[in-house]
Order: sequence, then structure tokens, then C-alpha cells
Amino acid sequence: RALGASGLRVALPAPGHPLGLSGPPEFNARALEAEEAVICEGAALGLVPEVYEAGPEGDVHVEVVWHCLPVREAPPADVPSLGEAERELAEALRDATEVLTRLDVAGSGPVAEAAVAAYRARAERGREVLAPGYPPRAVRVLELAQRVGMLVSLASENGHGGAVSASEMAARGDALRPVERVARRAQVAAYNSVVAERGMR
Repeated sequence: RALGASGLRVALPAPGHPLGLSGPPEFNARALEAEEAVICEGAALGLVPEVYEAGPEGDVHVEVVWHCLPVREAPPADVPSLGEAERELAEALRDATEVLTRLDVAGSGPVAEAAVAAYRARAERGREVLAPGYPPRAVRVLELAQRVGMLVSLASENGHGGAVSASEMAARGDALRPVERVARRAQVAAYNSVVAERGMR
């Protein structure tokens, strides 16, 4: 705050998709490697986490060191509004469902089913996905984006589902990639909604 920061924005970049970043190249490269970063609103600074394990065998713990670097003061890349994010999620889910159903390669299995059941159990325990003060729409968008992201992750971790041919595997991957991208965009829009709304006033 002493340096002028009035809020924090989340960035969730991936290779080929600098989501939430504004440069310079050095910061973007570090953020892409970590696949996440925090950008200060009102101060030209960004934070990138470095996660590593420490401690003797049998007592290993995870430590996170945040590296503070200069950033370019510019609009973050490719971050939608909450309304756009919600619409994109619905469209991406519909399109992917149609493609996967047509190909009959959605795939599942005991591992995927157990993971989905565990996710539902966590959700039903009433965990808060955002701190008090966020708009209800942000909570709704984030919950859906996290659910979609989890399902895409499960689909990716469980091989190629029911796909048996190379063309089916490629089609399945092509159907899932835009859904994953849209889910990340929606998460960033939800996390950053308070700062974004403040900036529009």
C-alpha cells in the first residue's frame, strides 16, 4: 500500500496464452513458468511464486517464495468481463458436449468417478470460493469455472477416454482445449471482479 497498490489481480497464463499479463517479457516468462502470478493495481509491480520442497526425508514440507518484479502498467491480456466469461463458459460447455457425444469419446471410469465424487463432497460442505464482498455473479462464475476446469483436468489425466483412433483422440483434444482456456479466463474474471468494478467507477 505504501507503494501505491490499491488491489491485486490474478493472472493464470499458459503456453501460448498470456492470460492476465501485461509485460515486460522477463516478468511474463517467469509467470508462464509458474503458470500463475499476481499483479498490483496502482503500482507497477508483480509477484510470481516459486514453489519447492524443503526439509529432511520424512518431514518434507512445501515452501513458497514470492518474487517481486517490475511490470508494465497496461490492461491485462485477454481478461473478459464477468458477463462475457459466463456466456463463454456456457457456449464452450455446450459445444464440447455436442462434439464428445457425437464422437462417443467422453470417457469415464472409477478414478474419474471417484474424483468427481470427492469434488462434489467438498462443494457440498459449503466452502466459500471467494471472500465476502464479491458480487454473487463472480461466485457463480468461479464455481462453474472451477467445476469445468476440474472435469477437463480429469479428462486429460485419464488418457483419451473412449477414443480409440488417432482422429478420435485429436478430435477429443480439440474439443477440450477451448473449454480449458475459457475456464481459466472465467476464473481470472471472477477473482479480479472487485478490482475491475472499482476501476469502472
